[in-house]
Amino acid sequence: MFVETKHLRTLAEIQETGSLTRAAERLHLTQSALSHQLKWLEETIGQPLFVRKSRPLRLTPAGARLLDLAHRVLPEIRRAEADLRRLGEGLAGRLHLVVECHSCYDWLLPAIDSYRRDWPEVEIDLVTGKSFSALPALVEAQVDLVITSDPVDNPDLAFAPLFRFEIQMALAPGHPLAAKPRLQPLDLTQEVLICYPVERARLDIFRRFLEPAGVEPAGLRTSELSVMILQLVKSGRGVAALPSWVLAAALAERQIAVSRLGTTGLWSTLYAGMRARDREHPFLDAFVAEARRTARRLLTEIEPVDGMRPDRGL
Repeated sequence: MFVETKHLRTLAEIQETGSLTRAAERLHLTQSALSHQLKWLEETIGQPLFVRKSRPLRLTPAGARLLDLAHRVLPEIRRAEADLRRLGEGLAGRLHLVVECHSCYDWLLPAIDSYRRDWPEVEIDLVTGKSFSALPALVEAQVDLVITSDPVDNPDLAFAPLFRFEIQMALAPGHPLAAKPRLQPLDLTQEVLICYPVERARLDIFRRFLEPAGVEPAGLRTSELSVMILQLVKSGRGVAALPSWVLAAALAERQIAVSRLGTTGLWSTLYAGMRARDREHPFLDAFVAEARRTARRLLTEIEPVDGMRPDRGL
């Protein structure tokens, strides 16, 4: 047998990162060692795995076949490894989650489902009544993990980055600003801004875009639901700054128009917050890893956390 699990992991990491360099970093290999591994496999099967000089990297039919195998085999290996850890260590615990990110459920629920299969002894549940006081509830041990884009400087808490994402402006089709691919703060002085009902200090559109420029929108309205915000935007009732993955489906169907915010885009980072004393619990680490993995699989608009750069502003 010439196909080994290391080959499958290599192909999976290259596909997820789109880069030999990033894949090598994740696999703790030098780029030379990774390239040698791929060359050996290509020589063994007698055909290339990637289309030469393609950017981003594109798989050949042979590479796609092995990647399909990786997607089926590697999750089973992870589950077996998790089972063996539990058998050897008796791992179990409570993992009650609060989500401050109002638009995260599309990828978070599949992550929870996958995690439950791997860690059946962990009592995992979503807590819906603490979303507006999530971090205090975390400190007081009322919940165990918070999905947030607002980490705080508290020695009792630890924050593991999940991924970076771009916040973009959703506009009604035909809106005058839709002709501008990039918006500046002054463009919003005549607009009604539709937001989630949280403090302005927690909204990047205010904290990192409008307020540094001393700009106020013409009006403000709120909704707790992303789908309702998009309906209001589509009907011309205002504009909204939302994560790009929330806008992707409506944009593809031409129900909305989208513009970027600032010269380089408005980027933020999503974190998993936990108590610092619990940071080393294996079942917590496993959930963070599953959340990252599921998000990378389902959200094409995000950036991985490997080699994270500081958040980019205007």
